[in-house]
Amino acid sequence: MLAPRLIPCLLNSEEGLIKTTNFKNRKYIGDPINTVRIFNEKQVDEILILDIDATVLNKQPNYNLISKLGEQCRMPICYGGGIKTIEQAEKIISLGIEKIAISSIALENPNFIAEASKRLGSQSIVVVLDVKKSRIIGKNYSIYTKNGTNKCNQELIKFCKLAESMGAGELVINSIDKDGKMDGYDFFLIEKIRKNVNIPITCLGGAGRIEDFEELFNKFGIIGAAAGSFFVFKGKFRAVLIQYPEKDIKDNLNLISKKYYR
Repeated sequence: MLAPRLIPCLLNSEEGLIKTTNFKNRKYIGDPINTVRIFNEKQVDEILILDIDATVLNKQPNYNLISKLGEQCRMPICYGGGIKTIEQAEKIISLGIEKIAISSIALENPNFIAEASKRLGSQSIVVVLDVKKSRIIGKNYSIYTKNGTNKCNQELIKFCKLAESMGAGELVINSIDKDGKMDGYDFFLIEKIRKNVNIPITCLGGAGRIEDFEELFNKFGIIGAAAGSFFVFKGKFRAVLIQYPEKDIKDNLNLISKKYYR
C-alpha cells in the first residue's frame, strides 16, 4: 500500500547548500554530500535536490556532484537543475538518480515532458512548479521560473493538466509565498491542484512543525510532504541542525494519512 512521503528538499547553489525565505535571503547550511550522509542515517523516505543556480547561470547539470550523490545516497533521489536536453536527463538517471525534476524546460517546451517520459518512464519525470499568489486577485496563482524572477504566461491549472497529459509522473507544487516561513502549507493552493489532476502531488513550502504534516495528511491523505527549513533548522534562532522525525512519529503520520481512505 502507498504511504505518505516526508521529503527533505535541499537547495544547492554555487556556494553549497542554502536555504531561502520567499526565494530570497540565502543562508548557507552546509555541504550536500555530508548532509546526504546524515539523512542516510535517519532513514529518510526520499530526498529532493535542486540546483537553483544552474538554469539561471545557463550551466550544465553538475555531473560530478550528481555522481557522488548517486554513490553516497541510500534513499531515492529526485534531482533537478540545468536540464535542457533528453541526453542530460538520461545521463543523470545513469548516475544512480531515480527521478529528474524539470521546470523551465517543461514550461518552455511541454513536449519535452512527453519525450522524457517516453525515454525514461513517467515514474522518473517530476515537474516542479514555483507558484505565487496574484497581487490583483488573491485566490489566483502564477507560475515563476529562474528563482522566482520570471513570471510565466502558462495558467496554473491548465498547465498542471497539460503536464499530466504529456506523461509527467508527479508534480511538485512549491509555494514562493510560503518558502522558509515555517507557518504551514498553503492548503487552498494544494486543494486547487489536487482536484484537477490524478498523478501524485508533492507539496513544498511552509512546513515548520510536525503538526503541519499531520494537518496535510488529515486533509489530503497519501500525498508527498516536502520541506526545507523543517529538516535543517532548529529553534526560533534557526540554528542549522539536520533532523528527521523518529520512527514512532512517522508511523503515526502513516496512520493519519490512511484515515483519509475510510
